[in-house]
Amino acid sequence: MATIAHTDTHAAPDRYRIQAVERVGAILEVFSTEEPELGVTEIAGRTGLHKSTAHRFLVNLEAVGLLERDAKSQRYRLGLRMFEMGGIVLEQMSLWDEALPFLEGLVRDSGETGHLAVLERGEAIYIEKVEARRALRIPSAMGRGYPAHATSLGKVLLADLGEDEVREITSAHGMASYTRTTTTDVDRLLAELAVIREQGYAVDDEEYDEGLRCVGAPIRDHTGRFVAALGIGGPVTRVTPERVDELARLVIDAADGLSRRLGASQSGAFNRAARRVRATTPTTPRPSAALNVVR
Repeated sequence: MATIAHTDTHAAPDRYRIQAVERVGAILEVFSTEEPELGVTEIAGRTGLHKSTAHRFLVNLEAVGLLERDAKSQRYRLGLRMFEMGGIVLEQMSLWDEALPFLEGLVRDSGETGHLAVLERGEAIYIEKVEARRALRIPSAMGRGYPAHATSLGKVLLADLGEDEVREITSAHGMASYTRTTTTDVDRLLAELAVIREQGYAVDDEEYDEGLRCVGAPIRDHTGRFVAALGIGGPVTRVTPERVDELARLVIDAADGLSRRLGASQSGAFNRAARRVRATTPTTPRPSAALNVVR
């Protein structure tokens, strides 16, 4: 009997296990964004199934719409029925509920205040806040709109837009100067957004509030679209330039974890940038901090 090369930490107890169901699961899991189409021989090899057994399962999965077969190449890919089922799951998931554990973990690891924001009417709207119980907190308010061009979360969300959209937003809202470091020129902002897309995170270097420095990263849904941004910030005496790379790694890890919960793939420019940040940033243990979830 063939052995399926598949392990699952959520496997059913032995008395409930059904081999056919396990085989279906193993087959579906071999497909990925990197390899969306596979032949019978490849699928059989990766699941440990005999080729004839794999073929029988593939034919039946195609019949119910979970897989599709290319008429020319005879290779299989995930079917539209999988997309429909995935959409049902995603509709049931609340960004708010899913985000809170990641935001709380980020605050514990960094010792700084965390925010979750969405882009609405050209502003970064803070929809969640978790405070670290330390002196010198960030004076931010949930439900309030903040200038996208002058905040780390706002700039991350702008980075997902085209140049014309960014120009429309900045034209409609203006680019007010809040501090001596605020970017007030749209061309300069566009250049910064290109850097943000490349490095995978944004920094607010005292651009909205003097004495505060913040780091933010994008949250993506199953389409790859930026649906929100997650970040942390604190006084420049704690969030020093030397800590930015370390904090960026923590923020990216949390944002990527939440993105995967929302169905995002692990490919794309921001994920490649994230891997570079993780590879070049040493891990430094941080003291744990008590949390205060602001509602």
